[in-house]
Amino acid sequence: MHGPAWVGWLLVLLGAAAGAYCLVRSRTGPPAERSTARGEGLMALGMAAMACPASAVASAAWSPWLFTAVFGTAGLWALARRHPHHAVGAGAMVYMALTMALPPEWWGSSGHPERWGRMAAMGPMGHPAPGGVPLLTGLLLAYFTVYVIAAGVRLVPAADTAAGTTAAGGPAAVAGPPGVLRACRVAMGIGMLAMLLTL
Repeated sequence: MHGPAWVGWLLVLLGAAAGAYCLVRSRTGPPAERSTARGEGLMALGMAAMACPASAVASAAWSPWLFTAVFGTAGLWALARRHPHHAVGAGAMVYMALTMALPPEWWGSSGHPERWGRMAAMGPMGHPAPGGVPLLTGLLLAYFTVYVIAAGVRLVPAADTAAGTTAAGGPAAVAGPPGVLRACRVAMGIGMLAMLLTL
């Protein structure tokens, strides 16, 4: 992936923190929440591993194929469990892993692979051009943008209700684990957007 190394490190920290919290919730949360927390923990840790800057840690040539296999399996499992958002997230991770693994000409038109390879190798002003299929990348960006906005808006009423309860003399509301878990989902959506933008 392209982009400055500090963006990669921020994504690593974000993914690792969200993944660790989700895995803790998968052990301590309510039974109905544990399976979802496991899936989100896997996704967040995978994001952290994929976002690690290549300048700091040299990844093995087989690592994109490992990501493809792991997240392909996770996506099929999410579909079987009827968790469409997890399936889309796993599919996006597979897409990004394949973009890392396959040469640029693979994504071009079959009629002119050499021309596409030259165009994809260098973008404007000599910078590397984005990988993958622009239309698919755009659809994924649109999906995660809508998801982050919708999930973020759902966090706001809970905060307003908590403030109203405290102001009315009721028990002081504490941001409990479900609220933190929802915030982790928003953070992971933002992380996914950043990874797609630096593809």
